Amino acid sequence: MKDFFISYNKTDHKIAEWIAWILEEAGYSVVIQAWDFTVGINFIVMMDEAAKLANRTITVLSPDYLKSDYTPAEWAAAFNRDPRGVHGTLLPVLVRECNLEGLLAQIIYIKLTGLDEQQAKEVLLNGVSPTRRKPARKPKFPLG
Repeated sequence: MKDFFISYNKTDHKIAEWIAWILEEAGYSVVIQAWDFTVGINFIVMMDEAAKLANRTITVLSPDYLKSDYTPAEWAAAFNRDPRGVHGTLLPVLVRECNLEGLLAQIIYIKLTGLDEQQAKEVLLNGVSPTRRKPARKPKFPLG
């Protein structure tokens, strides 16, 4: 089993690889086409295996991802395993602004657009963490 399968469109391969690097650097295990699919393999079989063997699927959301013929099957497999989102099996990561519709529009996503690298790293790692994100310090009293 792997922690994450990263589903992306080829136009977003650079940010998908950055996401994979950050996750592995943080101690997570990742399956990503660019690093794990070798010459001579059956692409569809490998995608199926990756989708089945990963605990969670990260979708690298962009206009190209939404237009792709293959990516819907990848995120649908994760959605099917956890349709209510109780286990966070499907984790959308917005990397370019796009118009989300249908089922994907209903899922809270991690937004990396408009951030510098350090901010994006923090947002990504906080977003994939299954723990509650209570602040370390008490919030300032808002009515005073």
